Amino acid sequence: MTYILALDQGTSSTRSIVFDKAGNMAGVAQKEFAQIYPQPGWVEHDPMEIWRTQLETARGALDRAGVGAADIRAVGITNQRETTVVWNRKTGAPIHNAIVWQDRRAEQTCAALREAGHEDEILQKTGLRIDAYFSGTKLKWLLDNVPGARDLARRGELAFGTIDSWLIWQLTGGRQHVTDVSNASRTMLFNVHDNTWDEGLMRMLDIDHALMPRVLPSGAEFGDTAPDLLGAAIPIRGVAGDQQSALFGQACFSEGMAKNTYGTGCFMLMHTGSKFQTSRNGLVTTSAAQIGPEREYAMEGSVFVAGAVVQWLRDGLDAFERSSQVEALARTVPDAGGVMLVPAFTGLGAPYWKPDVRGTITGLTRGSTMAHIARAALESIAYQSAALLQAMSRDAVAAGGKPLTELRVDGGACVNDLLMQFQADLLGIPVLRPTMVETTALGAAYLAGLASGVYQDKEELSSHWKVERQFDPQLPSHRAQELMAGWEHAVRQACAE
Repeated sequence: MTYILALDQGTSSTRSIVFDKAGNMAGVAQKEFAQIYPQPGWVEHDPMEIWRTQLETARGALDRAGVGAADIRAVGITNQRETTVVWNRKTGAPIHNAIVWQDRRAEQTCAALREAGHEDEILQKTGLRIDAYFSGTKLKWLLDNVPGARDLARRGELAFGTIDSWLIWQLTGGRQHVTDVSNASRTMLFNVHDNTWDEGLMRMLDIDHALMPRVLPSGAEFGDTAPDLLGAAIPIRGVAGDQQSALFGQACFSEGMAKNTYGTGCFMLMHTGSKFQTSRNGLVTTSAAQIGPEREYAMEGSVFVAGAVVQWLRDGLDAFERSSQVEALARTVPDAGGVMLVPAFTGLGAPYWKPDVRGTITGLTRGSTMAHIARAALESIAYQSAALLQAMSRDAVAAGGKPLTELRVDGGACVNDLLMQFQADLLGIPVLRPTMVETTALGAAYLAGLASGVYQDKEELSSHWKVERQFDPQLPSHRAQELMAGWEHAVRQACAE
């Protein structure tokens, strides 16, 4: 048997999965890690804890699969994107906690960039809107606020990376400081037309080139793991940001194919082939995973709070003990009873881009119960995703394409049948859940497998994709439109606060 080890470093937990050649899971290990909230709107992670949990789960997955390093052809890495780490090249120690993609502390810098009229330049070069979501302004904050950081950076003693770069540095014993195009495209510093760090954008944010990792295709030679970590040196051959990795794992290789990942956040991507196109409807353009020099792009919409709203019900309101219990609670009522929950805990992402909005619950009556709130929380995930798909379809039609006819889904929350059915009802198109829902990790495994010769081509990978369940719309279209109008009204109410 030939195996691939996928390292899946997420926002709230770290996982490692051993896949066989057919894309089946042979062994998996997972660990949650601490979420750090220094003040409202700020979110941090301990980079060393991320590294420890990744190494522990990698060893655990190998043990559970009953294989050793000699059985692993290659390692693939997928990661939470935009989360920013800066470390000392000599000691390997981070100079600060990682600033997580959800963090809003750089909003002041973003406002200054908008006021200075840089929005169109950044959009045309990077495909991104100016937002604190992306890594560049987080990096600037670290350099401006950690004592001595700028001097060390100018002397070439610091390294910047998103989580993939941090893990590769650790895995290779500090020998490789690299990233891939999909992660680089999320920094707001990367020109996606020529796949290079952009001189003008670097100057705009006062960032020195000495900080930056070398950028490679998503399927490439990223170095080998240090032999003492996993029992032998294993080549790292695939790297992609989690959402581009999920797009790849869902076999969405052709223009017009789309997927939605239901995780801590919700991320919808539609492959646009080799065409770079900017959105007129609040979406961003990003580099898709690339296995060679040819550019590939995707349109993307990001919901900042999706599965995280269920975590909030569990941890903040003590609504249940385990997140998996939310569906059973929500099913105890026939509907949300007029309750609307807008989970703008860290602002609203696409297609609204309202960074200062905060969460609201509307429509409460004396008869409202925790079950109604739980149902409204689940429905909020579907509402936000439906708003993304509507924007995406408008962009597709404007570019001469066709509206989306199906949506492939993955991520932890897609196992929730109530949520998936409501999603199909709102969208009016089939929602397809594959047999393998861990497509984020699978995408990294596929990239590593292609680059190491386990797979011949994308057609072979497409043959692995199978539907586990199809959710067809059951609501009349006029009722779905009424529900979406109610959601948009709730969003306007939240924005008016």
